[in-house]
Amino acid sequence: MNQPSPYRPTETAGTVHYPTPIPAPAPIVPVQPGQIPAVQSIVLPDGRVVTGYAIEPTKAEPLAAKPPVSRAAVNIALGGVGFAAVCGGLLMLTTFIAALTALITQLIILAAVIFGGFIAVQLFAGSRGATTVNIRKAVIKRNHFHT
Repeated sequence: MNQPSPYRPTETAGTVHYPTPIPAPAPIVPVQPGQIPAVQSIVLPDGRVVTGYAIEPTKAEPLAAKPPVSRAAVNIALGGVGFAAVCGGLLMLTTFIAALTALITQLIILAAVIFGGFIAVQLFAGSRGATTVNIRKAVIKRNHFHT
């Protein structure tokens, strides 16, 4: 009875990996500025004295030079140019389609005239040696007409 059970997984040798702890971060130490700013005192008009550190005023960045024409106007103009180019192409496309339609129509009419003329010649050519069969008197025997 030393056979492994089919319901239990068999044990296999393997390598176990354990997580490595992360060291705690170093504490944050405040750093003093390189030089101590000068202390200033200001006497207000009502006689009070205000003492404090001098603060350098922030300098605003220079404004970018405005273009002579706004960007929106340039975009509108470019859109108009593109629309005009597309309209010309669409006009040529519709003209081509109309011409192609007219050509196809004329070819159909020409084919009808030629085929109709061929049929008319066959019908009205007269009986030049041809046999005219009166279908009412004809009898069909073994898939042949007999008069």
